[in-house]
Amino acid sequence: MQSQLAPRTWMKLTLGIAGIYNLVWGSVAVLLPEQMLSAFGVSPLPRYPQFWQCIGMIVGVYGVGYLIASRDPHRHWPIVLVGLLGKVFGPIGFLVSVSNGSLPGSLGLMLIANDLVWWLPFALILFSAARHHHCQASSYSETDSDAPLRELKSQSGQSLDDLAAERPQLVVFLRHAGCTFCREALSDLARARQTIESLGAGIVFVHLGNESRDAPVFDRYGLGDLPRVADPQSRLYRLFGLDLGSVGQLLGPKTWLRGILAGLINGHGAGPIQGNAFQMPGIYVFHCGQIVAGFQHRSASDRPDYLSLVRQAAQRQASAVA
Repeated sequence: MQSQLAPRTWMKLTLGIAGIYNLVWGSVAVLLPEQMLSAFGVSPLPRYPQFWQCIGMIVGVYGVGYLIASRDPHRHWPIVLVGLLGKVFGPIGFLVSVSNGSLPGSLGLMLIANDLVWWLPFALILFSAARHHHCQASSYSETDSDAPLRELKSQSGQSLDDLAAERPQLVVFLRHAGCTFCREALSDLARARQTIESLGAGIVFVHLGNESRDAPVFDRYGLGDLPRVADPQSRLYRLFGLDLGSVGQLLGPKTWLRGILAGLINGHGAGPIQGNAFQMPGIYVFHCGQIVAGFQHRSASDRPDYLSLVRQAAQRQASAVA
């Protein structure tokens, strides 16, 4: 996992190119302000050359920052953040200035190379840095271990191994308690609970928060009596093969649309992020140390068919006995 969390080569290369570009652009603006303004079709009025040289100095200083950040994009993410903010607010300010006649529209051509082309790569670098930061306190930076099956306990003091030894368990790995889709999952499970238990399976939740803070969320859906295991370090998640989400899985169009439906229209709402916001969820039927059936989300917004999974597991076990 350490290699997966490390900054990608393209991130360092992008910041290096951004640094060199800013230094070159800033130097030209400082040394040849009138010629540069003329190239953009702006008449070098008395106040423009000095104004342009000042901008060139600021752009050049940003270039130094990008070169520093290129050595370790995750560590130096504040530089990338400040740079992205400048590249977003700069065009906004330019549009305001053009609308009131303070600046000529011909200067807009430089916004493409100076600002717009950097939005996506800088945003992806920040996403990667945030993902890395969230994982530093989790087991994704540690070696594999099966100890959490025995060590992590539910609110009643039973481990997942203990619960699964008694009967098959539908193990529901949730994201953080503020996640809209986790609340939707609790609502779905509340409706399916009676049928799931009639099929001989129990339900156990694994969540990223702590017991006292997350308990009200389970109580809200009438599931507070079911066993739940707090796993803030994602130890069980990792053991069951649940990985960290990508940009598309966590922030893709499907996720946004489903979030509006589940959170606003269906009333599940959302809460503050608690735990590793990049952790993907999953559903498994676990019995006597074995995974009988499972569902891994392709998107954070996927909505599993819990009853189908439990029935599938029951059929497999019946076939194995026969």
